[in-house]
Amino acid sequence: MAVDKRLVNVIGVGSAFLLTFMAFQTMGNIEETILKNVQQDDPNFTGTGYTSLAIIYAALAIFNWIAPSAISVIGPKFSMFIGSLTYMLFIMSFLWPKTWLLYTASAIIGAGAALIWTGQGTYLTLNSSPATISRNSGMFWAMLQCSMLFGNLFVYIEFDGQDYIQKDVRTLVIWVLSGLSIAGVVVFLILPNPPKGSDDEVRTEEPMPGPVEVFLDAMKLFITPRMLMLCVAFLYSGIELGFYSGVYSTAVGATSKLENAKKLVGLSGVFIGLGEVLGGLLFGILGKKTTKWGRDPIVIVGFLIHIVAFFCIFLNLPNNSPIGDTNDGAFITSSKVLAMACSFLLGFGDACFNTQFYSIIGNVYSNNSACAFGVFKFVQSIGAAACFLYAKSVGLYVQLAILVVLAVLGTGSYVWVEFTIRRNNNSKNTDSESTHSSE
Repeated sequence: MAVDKRLVNVIGVGSAFLLTFMAFQTMGNIEETILKNVQQDDPNFTGTGYTSLAIIYAALAIFNWIAPSAISVIGPKFSMFIGSLTYMLFIMSFLWPKTWLLYTASAIIGAGAALIWTGQGTYLTLNSSPATISRNSGMFWAMLQCSMLFGNLFVYIEFDGQDYIQKDVRTLVIWVLSGLSIAGVVVFLILPNPPKGSDDEVRTEEPMPGPVEVFLDAMKLFITPRMLMLCVAFLYSGIELGFYSGVYSTAVGATSKLENAKKLVGLSGVFIGLGEVLGGLLFGILGKKTTKWGRDPIVIVGFLIHIVAFFCIFLNLPNNSPIGDTNDGAFITSSKVLAMACSFLLGFGDACFNTQFYSIIGNVYSNNSACAFGVFKFVQSIGAAACFLYAKSVGLYVQLAILVVLAVLGTGSYVWVEFTIRRNNNSKNTDSESTHSSE
C-alpha cells in the first residue's frame, strides 16, 4: 500500500505547530498572570500581558499584507521555519523580563506569525484536494489545539497552591516552554516540500506571480463582496480568539471567590484545548459528510454553543475580573466546575468556526490561497488586538456584549456566503443540464 505523502505532510505540519504553540498558547494563556508577579518583584518592570498580546496581533495584522509576497519568493515551508524562530525568541525573552524587550519581542513575533500562518494555509492547501480539505483542516486543527492540553496541564501542576507565582517556578515554566519552541523549529526545518505529482485529484495552485502583484491581488481580494462578508465572521473569530486565549483564563484566575484560582488558569487552558481538539477531530472525521451537508450548519452550532458559554460566564464571574484580582461576587456563587465547562464550550465553539473557515478558504480560493489566508489572518488579528487593547480597562459584561453582537453578525454573514455559493453552483448545474438537453 503506497504511502500518502500529502497526508504525511499534513501530519508533519500539524506536529510542528503542536510543539511551537504548546509553548506560545500556554504562554499567552498565563502571560498576564506571570507579568503581574514579575511586577511585584521588580517595580521598574511595567509591561503587561494584555499590551504584549495586543502588539503581537497588531503586528500580525500589518505584516499579513506582506506575507503572501514573502511566500511567493521563499515558499510556504521556509516561511513557516522563519516564523517559528520568532516564536522561540519571544518565549525566551521572558527569561530576562524587561519592558522594552517584551514589547520588541512581541512586535517581532507578530511579523513571524504572519509568515507562519499564511505559509501554513498555503502548505495545507497544496497538500489537499477538494475531497480531503475538510479532513485535513480538522486534523490540523485538532493537532494544533492539543498544544493547549499539554502545556496548560504542566502549568496547572506547577501553579498548584500558589497565590503568588515564585520566580523559580516562573523560570522553570519558561525554560520548558522554550525547549518546546526549539523542538518546533527543528520539525519545521525538516518538513518536506509539497509533492508535485500528476494525480488529477490533487489540487495545485496557479504559478505564483511576483511579490508586488501578490500584494495587489491580496488588496483586490479583500474588497470583493464575498470576502467582505466573510471578514465580518473573521472579525468575530478574532475578538473571540483574544477573549478565550488571554482574557477569560486571566479573569478566572483573578476571581478570589474561586478556590485556588491561580491554579485554575492552567486548568482553564486545558479545557479550552479539550474543546478545540474534540471539535477538530469531529469535523475531521466527518469531513466528507460536512462537505455534503454544507459548512454553515457547523458554524451555526458553534454560534449557539458560544451564546450559551457567554451567558454562563456572565452569571459566574464578577464584572471586574479581567482587570485585576477581585473579591467581588457574581450573579451566582462562582463555580469552578461551571468555569471549566465554559472553557470547554469556548474551545469547542471556536473549533466549529475555524475549521469551516479553513475549509471554505481552501475550497473557494484554492488558486489564490496565500492571499485569502493573508486576508483572513489580517482581519482576525485586528479583532484579537482590539480585544486585548480594551480588555485591561473594560469590564467583563461589556466584553461579553461585544462578543454576542459580533457573533450574530458574523454567523449571519457566513451563512449568507454559503447560501450564495450553493445558489451559484445550482445555477451552473442547471445551465449545464439545459445545454446537454438542447444537444
